[in-house]
Amino acid sequence: MADLRYGVVGLGSMGRHHVRNIRSLDGAELIAVADPFGDKFGVAGDTPLFTDVAQVIDAGVDAVVVAVPTSEHHAVAKQLIENGIHVLVEKPLAATIEEARELTGLVEEHGVVGAVGYVERCNPAIRAMREKIEEGLLGQIHQIATVRQSPFPARIKDVGVVKDLATHDLDLTAWVAKSEYQSISATTNNASGRDYEDFVSINGILANGVIVNHLVNWMSPYKERKTVVTGENGALVAETVLGDLTYYKNGIDEIEWDQISNFRGVSEGEVIRYAISKPEPLSVEHRAFRDAVVNGKPGIVTFAEGLRTMRVVEAALESANSNQTVLLEA
Repeated sequence: MADLRYGVVGLGSMGRHHVRNIRSLDGAELIAVADPFGDKFGVAGDTPLFTDVAQVIDAGVDAVVVAVPTSEHHAVAKQLIENGIHVLVEKPLAATIEEARELTGLVEEHGVVGAVGYVERCNPAIRAMREKIEEGLLGQIHQIATVRQSPFPARIKDVGVVKDLATHDLDLTAWVAKSEYQSISATTNNASGRDYEDFVSINGILANGVIVNHLVNWMSPYKERKTVVTGENGALVAETVLGDLTYYKNGIDEIEWDQISNFRGVSEGEVIRYAISKPEPLSVEHRAFRDAVVNGKPGIVTFAEGLRTMRVVEAALESANSNQTVLLEA
């Protein structure tokens, strides 16, 4: 089979990395890139550089990565899908539920592959964590907590921290736990003076009874990405910046010092940092997308899944605005 003919629309902070990964992807040929503001990172090279998606379509592409601002996801992806082109859209799927719902229907109608770029699912620590949980390492899961904070990204102008960053945690938590959100409660704060929130604290309950907590902001002077899953046998901690996974096992030795025993609740046991393979997450995402296009192999985050996450995102924002817990439909 001939190489898939790829295009990339949007050559910003994410688009440039998509270009790099497509060029090193087996079975792929990058034949067109586009950005109305030009190639500010100088990644186009010998690849034809256009200004809009229509020109990319005319170049004869089979698949396109959409890495434009969130507010433009719907218009760009819709045009591609209606021309029978497979699409990988950066997260979140769209700016609104209505737009996400339309795109989800369009990929089904036109029979193309639609994937959403929730690249954290491809992080080696998160993937290994899910495998360990499936193996029963933790026993019954009680709680999932995430922290995602970093300096302010001046490039993000059309959404707040919930749609840009917290959406990762809402997606990966449901994926790791294999359960959807049942209810959600959120509080936001605006410190930068922009139109959108900069901080969010989210509490929720999954349909399987697991309680979840998410602390997210882009006003911290340092970068932190951590997911902690606590179960009856101990806790798994994924540090996704470096792709590390550590298991903190509940101890089995009796603690004779009553004061410490009463304070700890469970005793400290062995600590294991797993040696895991660490491919670049974006490379893993692109291989999954290619395989889905070529032979229908599962592994992508589908538009239907992206739509479900959008519903949770909107519920979090609704909760923050109303100061009430929001129940999600089953």
